[in-house]
Amino acid sequence: MTIAVIVFLLVIGLIATERVHRTKVAMAGAGAVVVLAGSGFDQEHAIEAIDFNTIGLLAGMMILVALTRATGVYDFIAIRAGQISKGRPLPVVLALAGTTALLSAFLDNLTTILLIVPVTFLLCDALDIDPIPLIVIEIIASNIGGTATLIGDPPNIIIAGHTGLSFNEFLVNLAPIAVITFVVVVAGLYAVFRSRLQVEEKNRRYVMDLDAASSIRDPDELRRTGPVLIGTILLFFAHQALGLEPATVALIGATVALLVTRQKLDDVLARIEWPTLFFFLALFVIVGALEETGAIDKVAEGVANLTGGNRTAELLGILWIGGFGSAIVDNIPFTTAMIPVVDGLVPAGGDNAYWWALSLGACFGGNATIIAAAANVAASGLAERAGQPIGFTRFLKFGLPATLISLLLATAWVMVVYVLL
Repeated sequence: MTIAVIVFLLVIGLIATERVHRTKVAMAGAGAVVVLAGSGFDQEHAIEAIDFNTIGLLAGMMILVALTRATGVYDFIAIRAGQISKGRPLPVVLALAGTTALLSAFLDNLTTILLIVPVTFLLCDALDIDPIPLIVIEIIASNIGGTATLIGDPPNIIIAGHTGLSFNEFLVNLAPIAVITFVVVVAGLYAVFRSRLQVEEKNRRYVMDLDAASSIRDPDELRRTGPVLIGTILLFFAHQALGLEPATVALIGATVALLVTRQKLDDVLARIEWPTLFFFLALFVIVGALEETGAIDKVAEGVANLTGGNRTAELLGILWIGGFGSAIVDNIPFTTAMIPVVDGLVPAGGDNAYWWALSLGACFGGNATIIAAAANVAASGLAERAGQPIGFTRFLKFGLPATLISLLLATAWVMVVYVLL
């Protein structure tokens, strides 16, 4: 456990310095925990720690986006978005952030980010504005939006799988605070970024004069791959009812698209975000070592020791420790580790407020750092590929305050709805 913790802290520290690429650091850390931890965390444990559902989802959607992007359809969407908003900063932010939050709630935040970010870069290029503020807003909006439903964010899926809580129960208990948090946080971020989102009149006129239809470079290819992308997105909405994992849906869509496309396979695979995929693989191994050796359990058990049996203290302890734990590690394994702890705190008659506190903490905590949630890492990889990297400290300046505000709003919600009423 000591080795796993030391390696994890070294990896986080090196990533924060941004002197070495995060994928190189993570891969070195993954190798270190496997070699040094011995029987406490061997190669077999390392393979088991990798979440292949996330890897498959990422790879499948990357292939689909790469295939459809070659048609020019994302240029079309970006131009139309700019024209509908008339190139004004506030409508642009509201359209992108609102769409991201809504899709994240009913699709999932990782898939949404993979679809929205490419459009954002193209739109910002047309308007000649810095894309990073919009990408940061979208990352944060995706995690807040994903909080609202059972299927929006992995921690909610994990909690639902353990408790049997229904889709409607998640919607009723979490959607209102997710909407409130979205409005407050996005308004605050817009105020912070407003000066960097100003669009010159000549650029606004330029976008309004563009012929969006002419941006479709290969209509025949779009007719082949476009329906596959749309069908895949629709299948995501029904994946639970059909008993399909998100990765299965994404890989089915990618396979069908590869079968119907005329693009060369080598060219398509070259456009995949391989550094992002390998970063995830390595990070899963490092966090798996923390989980397997009991380090995460130690942190989770601290919640029970701190609260002293007081219900209000237990709810707020779960919320805040869940938030900061998810920010440091990753909200998927941390939620998994917290479930038995929360089980031990829930009274004999049952009290679902404990699970809502855990969900809010884990989902909102995913906004604190660039590695706290899968959607964050995916967006960072796309930004880096576009030549606009979002570093650890750069994101932390905006993600941490947004997380603190979100957790404060969640605290008020828990106190009013589950303690005072």
